[in-house]
Amino acid sequence: MRFLSAVMAATLLLPTVAFSQTLDKIKESGEFVVGFRTDAAPLSFLADTGPQGYSVELCARLAANIANTIGLETMDVVFEPVTTENRFEKVANGEIDLLCGAATITLSRRAIVDFSAPTYVDGTTVALKAGAPESFEELAGEKIGVRSGTTTLDALKNSLASSNIEAEIVEFDDHAAGMAALDSDAVTAYFADQSILMNLVKSRDDASSFKVFDRILTVEKHGLAMRRGDTDFRLAVDTGLSALFAQGAVAETFKNTIRGAQPGFALEALFLLSPTLP
Repeated sequence: MRFLSAVMAATLLLPTVAFSQTLDKIKESGEFVVGFRTDAAPLSFLADTGPQGYSVELCARLAANIANTIGLETMDVVFEPVTTENRFEKVANGEIDLLCGAATITLSRRAIVDFSAPTYVDGTTVALKAGAPESFEELAGEKIGVRSGTTTLDALKNSLASSNIEAEIVEFDDHAAGMAALDSDAVTAYFADQSILMNLVKSRDDASSFKVFDRILTVEKHGLAMRRGDTDFRLAVDTGLSALFAQGAVAETFKNTIRGAQPGFALEALFLLSPTLP
């Protein structure tokens, strides 16, 4: 399933870059293929109206800058669904030009793909029933859930080991299954990115029956993934992102897509520390 939208090239003046393999591909086809997660709300998800979320809107805005960079008056933006298991493979083999989901920048992933400048800051935390333990340490001996194939799983294992906490980790294929297990008391706690958990709990009719810890176990910088070694495309992406940061469009995207939330200290710092335009 592919989702298509059209974008007009922006009038923003950006530095000219030598055409890379990816930029050449986009110019020749007239398509900018964007990978997105369907289940990582509020950052990237599939709604009845199509792809939605912070990262999706950010890439839709970025597309105009990419089109301007390669001299296209119009360009189709194709949103391609990806999973946690195949997303980086699709980037590496060129099936998608840019991954615009919820992807933490790690060194092991940089062995497979390159990343843009950071676009979001999140952190691993936990959702529990309202009457459940009040601290991470009280989860010793309990069954705790997490989605497989994510950095959250690694962070959880590391946190348990460093705190000398023994608990049974139960892996799930998606967040819906993990929250269902929490709802039925099959697990005592469910771990995920704070933004995802807040959205999962907030969207429930019985939201008051659950809580999400303010304490985070990690600070995770998200970026947009692209093929390794294509430095000109990466420069075009980072230049476009820098323009969006400078224009206040990134902060506006946060306000549009994560309604009712306020950027935390780390995200405010990210807005200030984005790469500077020449």
